[in-house]
Amino acid sequence: MAWAVLIVSGFFEAGWAVALKLSDGFSRLWWTVAFAVFALISFAGLAWAMKQLPAGPAYAVWTGIGAALTAVIGMVWLGDGVSTLKLVSLGLIVSGVIGLNLAGGGH
Repeated sequence: MAWAVLIVSGFFEAGWAVALKLSDGFSRLWWTVAFAVFALISFAGLAWAMKQLPAGPAYAVWTGIGAALTAVIGMVWLGDGVSTLKLVSLGLIVSGVIGLNLAGGGH
């Protein structure tokens, strides 16, 4: 259950990152509210999951999901550029998260 909560929290991390971008420096009320709500949910889920999971892999999964998903959303919907290097880098993020979890040492 902790891993499921952590993964969902990673999606909310991407949500707050995108909402932060769309808030235009906290000048757009509803995107600012969305940022605050998504951040609260994301951090609460991370905190809950880390009570049961090893810190390193848990944090890597949370940030990895958030970073990779935010980058993909940026490229697909927010006009961020797409390049081979960006796509390879996203693959490396995912590979690193998988590698940390395969290395074991946790619950």
